[in-house]
Amino acid sequence: MANEKVDVVIVGAGASGSVYASVLAKQGKKVVLLEAGPDWQLTDLISSDFWGRRVKPAGPPFLLEGKNPYGYVYQAGWGVGGASLHYFANFPRLMPNDFKVKSTYGKGLDWPIDYADIAPYWDKVADDVGVSGDAKAEEVWRPAGKPYPMPPMKTFPGGDAWKKGFAANGMRLTPAAVGINSTEYKGRPACIYDGWCHVGCPIGALANPLVTYLADAKKAGAEVRAHSTVTRVLMSADGSKATGVEYYDAKKEKQVQEASVVVLAAWAAQNPRLMLNSAGGKHANGLANSSGLLGKYMLAHFASGTSAMFDEDMQPYMGTIAAQYFSYDRYDKNSYKDKGAFGSTFMVAGSAQRYSALGGVANARLDLFGADLAAFMKRAAKGYTRLTAFGEEMPSLDNRVELASDKDEFGMPLGKITHGFNDEAVALFNANFEQGLAIAKATGAKEAWSNKGPMPTIHLMGGTIMGHGTGDSVTNSFGQTHEIANLWIAGPGIFPTSGAPNPTYTIFALSLRGAENLATNFGAVAG
Repeated sequence: MANEKVDVVIVGAGASGSVYASVLAKQGKKVVLLEAGPDWQLTDLISSDFWGRRVKPAGPPFLLEGKNPYGYVYQAGWGVGGASLHYFANFPRLMPNDFKVKSTYGKGLDWPIDYADIAPYWDKVADDVGVSGDAKAEEVWRPAGKPYPMPPMKTFPGGDAWKKGFAANGMRLTPAAVGINSTEYKGRPACIYDGWCHVGCPIGALANPLVTYLADAKKAGAEVRAHSTVTRVLMSADGSKATGVEYYDAKKEKQVQEASVVVLAAWAAQNPRLMLNSAGGKHANGLANSSGLLGKYMLAHFASGTSAMFDEDMQPYMGTIAAQYFSYDRYDKNSYKDKGAFGSTFMVAGSAQRYSALGGVANARLDLFGADLAAFMKRAAKGYTRLTAFGEEMPSLDNRVELASDKDEFGMPLGKITHGFNDEAVALFNANFEQGLAIAKATGAKEAWSNKGPMPTIHLMGGTIMGHGTGDSVTNSFGQTHEIANLWIAGPGIFPTSGAPNPTYTIFALSLRGAENLATNFGAVAG
């Protein structure tokens, strides 16, 4: 069944899709967003790890393979708002040394743009959605910029305790920049510091799409269709233009949505899966894939966690799931060169602690069971706090998304994500544990230990990277595919390298930059 043609169809109603929808709907464009999951409202968000599980998918439409298979379910989104419905809302930014890694170090890839190209959009996003922090304090690491619209969040003993340990190791902490309200902002209330951000904020203090860009888009006339699973991008007979998408609705009936412009804003691995499944005609190897790089250079962060236990009351249940403080003092990519490591490290301290779920306190001591675990949990309820170091891996052609022979319920081939960390990333993972333990021991904690387990994969990026042309990439710096002018990609898939910080602030900023460019040039792009 064909629907009335629109100006723009956007696949995915998460962080990046909501930005495109807002910008284009405000320009008077007729916009439809297609989202595979439910149409969540703030009233659906319940502060419980059990109920919070609903906003995450039951399982991936991907086979997860390789030396370090990608961890999907905990981080992915299911429904309107996407993963940013339940994200931690840490809002660090990339640093200037992230953009020319190949030119500077002879490793990785270069971005076709620099820090200065994105900086104005980080500032715009901060004003749009509300960011709390101390931009002036961050200037010890980055160029000066606009102040954040709100002051830093409150701090609690579980964050403040880390200051002594960092200082003893010659390192600095600044208040963490977060997409959470420290004060009332644009009619949205201030945070109540109950630490349930990771299952969705029901009061709207956290900057998720439902209360920011997506709300603006709907107000401007954009339509959101939930339970709409896109399986293919449709192309003109000559293969020169995208004409719309094919999708299955809530009744699992096939639908077609024609559009002048198609924006793929799904998960970083889902966009290449769709493009590979749309192969045909002059795009026999997948859409916009003359470079052969579609689905290649998939990237992930990893985390090295360090725990500390105090006799004093750390109030670990208070705060946000993001962080109270952060540090870029090990961001030089050669910080641990003497240990065989390469890549940046970004550290966060003082997250609010929950006691169950994947990242809960119960998993801080995997060696304890029964009465010993119960005794530990009683002490942790008062005296526990945590430090996390995020590490960067370099892009590799071996880390990739392909189509599998197995198919989903709609007859679309499953994706297959193959991922493994190289020796330098493993060395960085280990070096961050050493550094974290040195910091923890210097805090004066009664106990300090490393939370070392299998090397995790966090924040999937890459697969549709930006670059200068078809010889080195899939899109330009705005997310427009090189070969199909009216097919655009949004989200972390266009990152050529990952840096070390949480990516969502940069996802918002790049999406705003891309959406404004599309709006300015819409006539020429749509044809």
